[in-house]
Amino acid sequence: MSIRIRHDDCVGCGKCIEACPGNLIKYDDEGLAEMRRPRDCWGCTSCLKACPVGAVEFFLGADMGGTGATLSFSRAGTVSHWSVSCPDGRAVGIDVDGANANKY
Repeated sequence: MSIRIRHDDCVGCGKCIEACPGNLIKYDDEGLAEMRRPRDCWGCTSCLKACPVGAVEFFLGADMGGTGATLSFSRAGTVSHWSVSCPDGRAVGIDVDGANANKY
């Protein structure tokens, strides 16, 4: 598992760098985020959730949605949206309302 940071979308805020517990993300020469060693990614998705512009994608293994599938994350207010994009064009998503997530 690994992440990809889309340079076209990255704004260089550094939130993913701060969030990565493995210290695997750094600034490149253009001041944008990049992975140091993608093979060392733990798959914790901290960077994915920290990115305010959705520039980080997480690649899923065959056991988690199929080879080539990517997981993306966005937030609107208290609602978190997780989306899986499959290589065949299918997309599956789930919305979680953080304001109501722990109500019983």
